[in-house]
Amino acid sequence: MTTATESDPSPSIFRYVIGFLLIGLAWGFTTPFIRRAAVSHKPPPHPILSTPAVERSWVKRKVYGAFFGVTDLLRNWRYALPLVINLTGSVWFFLLIGKAELSLTVPITNSLAFLFTVLGEWYVEKKVISRDTWIGMTLSLVGIALCVHSKSR
Repeated sequence: MTTATESDPSPSIFRYVIGFLLIGLAWGFTTPFIRRAAVSHKPPPHPILSTPAVERSWVKRKVYGAFFGVTDLLRNWRYALPLVINLTGSVWFFLLIGKAELSLTVPITNSLAFLFTVLGEWYVEKKVISRDTWIGMTLSLVGIALCVHSKSR
């Protein structure tokens, strides 16, 4: 009797690399867009929050406030679109950890998310990437290469 892993050929390394890059891009590059949208967000007034019944109840204030806070942000496409892309990266991640080795997938995707976050901040907020950050990014890439090399033996 053959198992599913014996009959299913393993995806090519190219597909893993593309998966790692897409996850890192989805997680990292979208974060500055989400942050910018959240910082510049101007929610509309909600008269129900000023009613005496809501003002007297701590629970109602918190529940209504959280509800309107979430719905107002999700109605803002500048926030919602990068959030959906970011969450799609999480779906890709869970699909990938079912196929790729966990001890490689987690550090690679998290390191790439860091790298893409730095690049996203440079692109979105025009932040200057300092020499120390470039060194940290280079060391992250070296660490990824060492992880991959150690597993390829």
